Amino acid sequence: MKIKELIAPLEQWAPRSLQEDYDNSGLQVGGWDDDVSAALICLDCTEAVVEEAAKHGCGIIISHHPVIFRGLKSLSGNGPVERTLLAAIRHGIALYAIHTNLDNVVDGVNAEIAARIGLENLRVLDPKPGQLRKLVVFAPTSHADAVRDALFSAGAGQVGAYDECSFSSQGLGTFRPGPGTTPFSGQHGARSADPELRIEVIYHVPRESAILAAMHAAHPYEEVAYDILQLANAHQGIGAGVLGELPKALVQREFLQLLKEAFGLTAIRHTALLDRPISRVALCGGSGAFLIGKAKAAGADAYVTADVKYHEFFEADGRLLLADIGHYGSEQFTMHLIRRRLGEVFPTFATRLTETVTDPIHHY
Repeated sequence: MKIKELIAPLEQWAPRSLQEDYDNSGLQVGGWDDDVSAALICLDCTEAVVEEAAKHGCGIIISHHPVIFRGLKSLSGNGPVERTLLAAIRHGIALYAIHTNLDNVVDGVNAEIAARIGLENLRVLDPKPGQLRKLVVFAPTSHADAVRDALFSAGAGQVGAYDECSFSSQGLGTFRPGPGTTPFSGQHGARSADPELRIEVIYHVPRESAILAAMHAAHPYEEVAYDILQLANAHQGIGAGVLGELPKALVQREFLQLLKEAFGLTAIRHTALLDRPISRVALCGGSGAFLIGKAKAAGADAYVTADVKYHEFFEADGRLLLADIGHYGSEQFTMHLIRRRLGEVFPTFATRLTETVTDPIHHY
């Protein structure tokens, strides 16, 4: 299939608009209309991973971390990034990354980490602002159900775990058709007054184009009256980190052992053990020290993340157990997550998980 067809469900799941400003997710090598017959999925795309993809006939590599993260001034093979890109170009392999946009959806990277340790009742730890808008559209009562159904089908009306949510109120709409118009009702040059419903729905910003297109297609008026309002409400399914609960409380040593077993770790950096059980757990894959304060404010008993610096460990302040399981350790199962999502949509398309271990950190 074409790359754009393969990637479409990933970007519907984790739109690129959700990535952080510093990030560079998306297609980095190749063209959207290129044909591919197999994909290799990995955490990091390196030279070795490219050679592995070439060996198995994979025309695209889907990675979590982008190869091109900062600006390039040359492409002459200086350093691992340039060599990786040249290898991909030489073999005709496309490179695609799905990074912080996948971190920022509640069923993304952090949900996979949470599932590995059995966390339940997940919610976003730090919701991302500016993700919700409200559409208000006025429709004749005869077509209100059709317009409402079209909005729902396009993704409007999702509020938490509820869908098809809307509010309607009855009113009277007035209008006067001008020259050259084709009015749904009324006469040219004469004011008309028709019963209408005011339909209100909330939606996630990335779905706006599809929702407006569906609204116009279902609405009988040639000039549709509608308003779009920016909401201050937080989208509880979009943002950094997650908070969840263990099925049963564990003493802290048991919890650390659970982390070691779940992520195949030989050692974990952590703050001093506290004489209290672990029940509520916050976590963030990758570099998540910026959420230590949020984890404390949420009442977490433990916060699991990676790349915590020396002075940042002090921020736990005896209020929670802070555990650093390493960047690779925390995100190593992201490729399983991506492969499952693709398999749900394209059960017969060939996907492979890399066999190359790309963790650059070793312990003696």
